[in-house]
Amino acid sequence: MVSLQEQLLKAGLVDKNKVKVANQEKTKQKKIERRTGVQSVDEVRVAALEAQRKNAERARELNAQRDAAANQKAIMAQIAQMVQKNRQSAGAGDIAYNFTHNNKIERLYVSAAVQAHLIAGRLVIVCLGSATELVPRIIADKISERDPSLVVRVNKTGVEIDEDDPYAAFQIPDDLMW
Repeated sequence: MVSLQEQLLKAGLVDKNKVKVANQEKTKQKKIERRTGVQSVDEVRVAALEAQRKNAERARELNAQRDAAANQKAIMAQIAQMVQKNRQSAGAGDIAYNFTHNNKIERLYVSAAVQAHLIAGRLVIVCLGSATELVPRIIADKISERDPSLVVRVNKTGVEIDEDDPYAAFQIPDDLMW
């Protein structure tokens, strides 16, 4: 393999005297290093290593961001598939079922049977995009594990009664329309 010095000589970019002076400087530097025992620091090499380290760190950060975005996209695809496979029809009902979503009161027209399932907690309202779907509670729990913000309404089947609740004696009916 031809050295860089020989290539530069053949190209005519340097002459023999410059090569000789460069070699002498190199040997002087090595001789000084041997005498003192201190190695000279090559600033260019250190700067190159630092730039390489920064580039590798930046590449790792970009890969982590890309992986997180791909993971989030896969989770949303899983949720959409679960909703698509397990959605229940609201029924052609005339009963307005009100619920809150994003601090707004939304209304969903359901049949009496679906209303009973919603009140009992067997069906749960899930908002995926602009669509509002009804899914079984088991599926809603799986969706909630992945992204709890999509599960809009969950009625608990077992009512916990707080001992210190001053309104415990006043029962609110489940079918209260507001």
